[in-house]
Amino acid sequence: MDAYPQWPNLAAMLFDRARQWNERPMLRAYRSGAWQGWTWGRFARQAAAAARALGAAGVKPGDRVLIAAENGPEYPIAEAALMAIGAVPVPAYTTNTPADHAHILRNAGIRAAIASSRLLAERVIAGAALAAPLDLCIAVEPAPAPRQTRLLDWSLLIADEKDPSDIAASAARITPDSLACLIYTSGTGGTPKGVMLPHRAILSNCRGCAALVRSLDLMGGVYLSVLPLSHSYEHTVGQFFLSSIGVEVVYGRGIEHLAADLLTVRPTLITVVPRVLEVFRARILAQMARAPRLQRALFSRALANGLARIHQRPLSPLEKLAEPILDRLVRKKVQARFGGNLRALVSGGARLDPEVGRFFIALGVPVMQGYGQTEAGPVVSATPPGSTRIETVGPPLEGVSLRIADDGEVLVQGDLVMLGYWNEPRYTETTLAGGWLHTGDIGVVDPDGYLRITDRKKDIIVLSGGDNISPARIEGMLMSETEILQAVVSGDGRPYLSALLVPAEGADAAAVGEAVRRVNSRLAVIERVRHHKLVPAFTLENGLLTPTQKIRRQMVLSAHGGALREPG
Repeated sequence: MDAYPQWPNLAAMLFDRARQWNERPMLRAYRSGAWQGWTWGRFARQAAAAARALGAAGVKPGDRVLIAAENGPEYPIAEAALMAIGAVPVPAYTTNTPADHAHILRNAGIRAAIASSRLLAERVIAGAALAAPLDLCIAVEPAPAPRQTRLLDWSLLIADEKDPSDIAASAARITPDSLACLIYTSGTGGTPKGVMLPHRAILSNCRGCAALVRSLDLMGGVYLSVLPLSHSYEHTVGQFFLSSIGVEVVYGRGIEHLAADLLTVRPTLITVVPRVLEVFRARILAQMARAPRLQRALFSRALANGLARIHQRPLSPLEKLAEPILDRLVRKKVQARFGGNLRALVSGGARLDPEVGRFFIALGVPVMQGYGQTEAGPVVSATPPGSTRIETVGPPLEGVSLRIADDGEVLVQGDLVMLGYWNEPRYTETTLAGGWLHTGDIGVVDPDGYLRITDRKKDIIVLSGGDNISPARIEGMLMSETEILQAVVSGDGRPYLSALLVPAEGADAAAVGEAVRRVNSRLAVIERVRHHKLVPAFTLENGLLTPTQKIRRQMVLSAHGGALREPG
């Protein structure tokens, strides 16, 4: 791939690529029982039409416009249109309640919204009833609206088929430091804050990612988009970066269809949260436990040989001789679960347990791990393609300065850093103190420049004896056991650690207890879980998971902490 071009803003980037690649496939989505495609030219014409219509409807530069939409072509079309006229998209999770919407609408001063379904439109309008009435709501599906809200039909918004060059020319005048979007943090603790990302932040991420994956030659490849576009990672990488390097973006039908979509789409690249890999691993291991003895033996040997390569242990002549057979009978079958065409599988959004990462790398699945946060565009670092150092999150992207503070906190500087938090000067000043983004993560950098995240600064557990314990590592070890689905470790101010555990399907208390004993055998005495309690699953519905499957630790402890009484 040639050097990544320099664009002034994201809308200019998209319209420029559309001019160059008019007839090339850009987007694909499952509609009316079949996969339908959008070329770059079709995308640009619809985005330009939406820009003209939004301007005519009264949307002005600087106006914040909420987008509540499932992954689909309407999302990038709407964002490109808003950005092109200088308005500010505000992505919202489709799982948001009316109260969640009300907070964002009130905090950001939003008077217009775009919704991709009747249900989402109804939730946004219900949120507006708790905050302030919407002036304008654009709905992809027909939806009722209060009298004070004008309702526009999405299909009419994009009906204009005029050449997009007028909108592209206007968009090109927007500066890199202009506010591109306002993304509200999903809120693992505390009230979500609006992160102000300028165009330069996301473009910096795009340039850094382009350099990172240059060796993969992704031009003409296919990306399966499964994380919500309202999440900052998918928003930057899945919506802007991959499109900009010529990768077709295919919107998956939902996490419940992931296994089938992988087989149908056969992606070149996919991004998942660690939980997806944990589930795939558990299914593979459960299937192997029921397999005939010879199949189990072949699988174990393929895994052992792969782990030996990761740990740079030379294979014996006999092990080398078996490799072609193991590739054909074991590794290709595991790779086929992901479509059989992957050049990279990127894990992001939360810490990936190294054991889970090494499991898939050993079986030939090319796993990479990324690290970042919304306030940094969001990508800060990633393991390079082909790297097996999955216990790290790789070196910083090109253009990113990173250092470790005296207390171990990871600090970041560069064009990728946000402008600040919307209407939150106190938090902005603290987070950007000294000209560095204070990430709140604790980490170390090895001599080769690879970053390893050890914990969240605020989640460090201090036992009554003064020992500092990292809960994330222990929780990862617990969840790597097939009997444990979810785990939260606590113990602040106590003499020992306790854990709230969600058992995996079919696992009883005895099986979970045995899994805890196995984990404890690998831990230092002070790190061992002395007491545990089984609790119901943490889900989106009960509010204990974020939309990106992160466990809301403090809410879990608040909901179930009483179960962790002193053992009788």
